[in-house]
Amino acid sequence: MTPLLIPLPGNDAISAALARQMGAGVSVPEIRHFPDGETYLRLDLDLHGRSVALVCTLDRPDAKLLPLLFAARTVHELGAASVGLVAPYLAYMRQDSRFHPGEAVTAAQFASLLSPHFDWLVTVDPHLHRIHALSAVYDIPNKAAHAAALIGSWIATHVALPLLVGPDSESVQWVSEAAHLAQAPVVTLRKTRLGDNDVATEEADLSQWAGRTPVLVDDIISTGHTMLETMRVLERAQMAYSRTARSMRSRAVRRGS
Repeated sequence: MTPLLIPLPGNDAISAALARQMGAGVSVPEIRHFPDGETYLRLDLDLHGRSVALVCTLDRPDAKLLPLLFAARTVHELGAASVGLVAPYLAYMRQDSRFHPGEAVTAAQFASLLSPHFDWLVTVDPHLHRIHALSAVYDIPNKAAHAAALIGSWIATHVALPLLVGPDSESVQWVSEAAHLAQAPVVTLRKTRLGDNDVATEEADLSQWAGRTPVLVDDIISTGHTMLETMRVLERAQMAYSRTARSMRSRAVRRGS
């Protein structure tokens, strides 16, 4: 029996692409909201004995969590043999420690919410910093796929004289690997977080890389402030950057990121 992918809202395109690669089926659930905001969910298919994966990227996770858990529970109740989660972006990985008294360690807490509902988890480049492996917080089989090879290959093919730039020390693991695969030099900047929506990036002497095209690589863009501040540092260092980068900045500014 072929595996079945069930996309949560907003995940239809990636589910279709995965299905083509896997030879899997796709079934879109009926999900809507009652006037008071509660979720209605219906799966109109026979799931008995099937291997099922829910597909749900978990950016902006709070509104997505309850429909996801309702779907997982319903799939189990309808007799599926196994229920996995494909979450290209896995939320709540950054608060992995109690930095100030009384803080919630939401990385562990979110994992404890998801784990009982799924038999396995697949994600892409989770934000692993003080937590060194997903198995430290998720007690189900898990796999973290990595995008650096694809990013490095694309850069090598499409960008002349690239300079890969990591906006902070936490980006080193991703930008260094992509730079190695792109056979390009790499620079990592130093960032100080001043608040949830405010960062400062130290100036850097980039004169030796004049004439190269900076390519910014990081694992997560939430507000866009880190990327915008990094681009300002590059501008002040008189680094040329591509029309694509300028367009990205313009879109970010228009969105208030």
